[in-house]
Amino acid sequence: MPSTTAPSLTDVLAAARETLARAGVDEASREALRLWADLAGEPRGRALLRRDAPVSEAHVRRFREAVARRAGGEPLAYVTGRAGFRHLELRCDRRALIPRPETEGLVEFALARVRTGIAADIGVGTGCVALSLRQEGAFRAVVGVDLSAGALELARENAVETGLAVAWVRGDLVTPLGDACVDLLVSNPPYLTEGEWAGLDAGVKAWEPALALRSGADGLAATRRLLDDGRRVVAAGGWIALEIDMARAADAAALAHEAGWRHVAVERDLFGRERYLLAQRSERS
Repeated sequence: MPSTTAPSLTDVLAAARETLARAGVDEASREALRLWADLAGEPRGRALLRRDAPVSEAHVRRFREAVARRAGGEPLAYVTGRAGFRHLELRCDRRALIPRPETEGLVEFALARVRTGIAADIGVGTGCVALSLRQEGAFRAVVGVDLSAGALELARENAVETGLAVAWVRGDLVTPLGDACVDLLVSNPPYLTEGEWAGLDAGVKAWEPALALRSGADGLAATRRLLDDGRRVVAAGGWIALEIDMARAADAAALAHEAGWRHVAVERDLFGRERYLLAQRSERS
């Protein structure tokens, strides 16, 4: 008679590890465990404590489907539907770019300049930056703007889940904002050239939204507009904080000077790369 004994978590994870490794996934063991834990809604350490216990057929079936998606090239955060960012755990799917660790530094440097008044996040994606500003700052209000209706819907879902209040507005960069209405303008805008986007790894290009990645022939189209138009919406003495591509950090800084910003600084990310541009609006026009 065939055995009816349910497989243990150890057996299930071993099979998943082999599948992922054959597909060329790096750190297959770690990813298999994360997939299991995230789908189960439990910490990875807790899952390991009961690795020899049998697991339900329904959970195993769902897990195997997730493993197949990951082996097919879908990014891990989209498969699990979750992404961590600073102190937040957020929903994540193809409606928005997956939050990166580097962008956590953008929040850090922005809050070092401004923590009160009104803040605006341009190009919200999952809402990770806007929600972090609301959670960690002491702002009177936080506004999140995105051109993508899908991204705004996802950001709203994350706001509800986290209980953090942000005013979400659909629009093209700073267009929907009024004159001198914010004390802090933050954005992780698209900053890839058309050629760089065309040469992206398939794990990014085939899955993540091009709207959040491509920025014209020189990769600076969105950055240029934010620096030029941002002077209209940032109040006197306020700050702008942008994530930039390290290969164009000097060009972005030059654009900030040309646009009339002062105290222009380029800061490095946790990997030592020039990644953030910060500048202050002068007290005069």
